[in-house]
Amino acid sequence: MPEKKTIERAKKDAREGKSASTQAGEFVREEIHHIREGKHGAKNAKQAIAIGLSKARRSGVKLTAPKKGTAKKSTRKQAKRDLAKGKSGGSKRTSAKRSRASTKALKRQPRSAASSRALSRHAHKAAPRARRTRASNTRSGAHKRVSR
Repeated sequence: MPEKKTIERAKKDAREGKSASTQAGEFVREEIHHIREGKHGAKNAKQAIAIGLSKARRSGVKLTAPKKGTAKKSTRKQAKRDLAKGKSGGSKRTSAKRSRASTKALKRQPRSAASSRALSRHAHKAAPRARRTRASNTRSGAHKRVSR
């Protein structure tokens, strides 16, 4: 369950007309914070972000499911399920047994997933290769572009 502060921040972003991904960013921030304070862990930065996005969708942020070919079928299916849950507003209580199991599983994971190093590595991997060409990143590349 997301904190009240997080939901308020996301709603404020929505009122200001900011994009769904910006609103969802608040939930991701909260998740990273939880891991850093030792509430639970995550397998890697990608999982930490995924948990945040899932919470965002379930809280009513209109963040669409990933397109075919960009994520696994199961991931897309789960995202659609989360979206539907966010739209319906009604939340059926998760069974205590299942809730406890998922919490225990996350508690067993390492806390290093939210380190600045892990997040930096994830950002580097996630960035499209085309945007990170030598021509765009180096000074010599910039000069070549200008002279062209």
